[in-house]
Amino acid sequence: MPVDQFPDPFEDQLSVALRDAGGSFDTDRAALAAAGQARGRRLRLRRRAAVAGGAAGLALVGVGGALLVPSDSSPQPAESSVAAKGTATPRAGGFSAREVVKTLEKLLPGGTFSGQEGRGTADEAGPLAYVVYDDGKGPAAVSVGLGRIPTGRGFDPAHEVLPCPETGEGAPSGLDSCESGTLPDGSAITVFKGYEYPDRRADTKAWGAELITPSGQRVNVSEWNSPAEKGKPVSRPEPPLDTAGLKRLAAATEWRRIIDAVPQPTKAPVASPSADRGVGLQRILGVLTARLPKDVKVLSRGGQEPEYGYVVVDDGKGRGYVEINVQPNMLDVADSLYQGAETLPDGTRVKTRQQPDEKGRAGVVMWTVDTMRKDGKRVVVSAYNAAGLKTGATRPEPVLTMQELRDIALAPHWDSIGR
Repeated sequence: MPVDQFPDPFEDQLSVALRDAGGSFDTDRAALAAAGQARGRRLRLRRRAAVAGGAAGLALVGVGGALLVPSDSSPQPAESSVAAKGTATPRAGGFSAREVVKTLEKLLPGGTFSGQEGRGTADEAGPLAYVVYDDGKGPAAVSVGLGRIPTGRGFDPAHEVLPCPETGEGAPSGLDSCESGTLPDGSAITVFKGYEYPDRRADTKAWGAELITPSGQRVNVSEWNSPAEKGKPVSRPEPPLDTAGLKRLAAATEWRRIIDAVPQPTKAPVASPSADRGVGLQRILGVLTARLPKDVKVLSRGGQEPEYGYVVVDDGKGRGYVEINVQPNMLDVADSLYQGAETLPDGTRVKTRQQPDEKGRAGVVMWTVDTMRKDGKRVVVSAYNAAGLKTGATRPEPVLTMQELRDIALAPHWDSIGR
């Protein structure tokens, strides 16, 4: 289906289109035509809309994965001098990156700190604290991301916090444990213990917690048994905080004071996460952002409820466009879409594709990993070596490799979304 053309000051990066999802992600045109007739409504990508960054775009922490930062997967450096511990205190202008980092140091048990990075309340991506923490048992990366999600009539934190995935046969292989509950103040919290890589190709463990208060404050905590989430060897058997420690850190009142100092967005959010219980743009963007390599910076992001999201990214070698579509309940078209596909031990089907751009843009290529879970949830991730759907090539290949696309599509985060 041709791309819809209409004015947009950011159209090079925030292209708006209607496109058949199957046609976008699979080369078997006959099968896709049949699938489109059977599930036309669900197989159509929603009209793509630009979504501004900031607190309204806050994502969440996912099972077995990294901290989901609202609009930049790479924390910005904190102020260099972070020596004595101290509590962040409200003041005109909110909290600096240094104050947010020092708050994390204060809340962690005694130890040493290095590698401090952070963002303050004035940063559009939202407050963030990151440290390498050593309690005497080995260095471990610990991060806390803060923000707020829209609330409204009937808002219930328990409906917004990341749910634990199903257990038993077919449960995510990158997850050891997960529990969700409600605190006395009405906040909902989920604590998980899993692995950075779902296939456990490395021993890096990723543990974390997500907390949402009745007023919509969101706290994401992540920790690893390594000085970095990726790219460095394991330095200790487990991350430093146990389940109780993760809960205490996430529930600390200091975070709520910092969140309350974040400037209110000047524009109303496109949609509340509560507006659509099917999948949800916020969660899609959150998981997508979490699984990006650390050296990849998110320049802009957006999508359309309830199934489609995208990010414009740059790894320092040129911009690229990454899009994702998450569709539940697709078993009735599985055989048409996944003929000859690889089938994993848990029943997930996987098809991959590397091809020239569908619209014939010179030098533009599209790389895709198309997956379907045993329960019928379809997750499709595509990357382009262009900064948008109507721009020319910006680099020889997409920012993400086929293996990185595969890791995103198979991440266990998706098992908890859209249930």
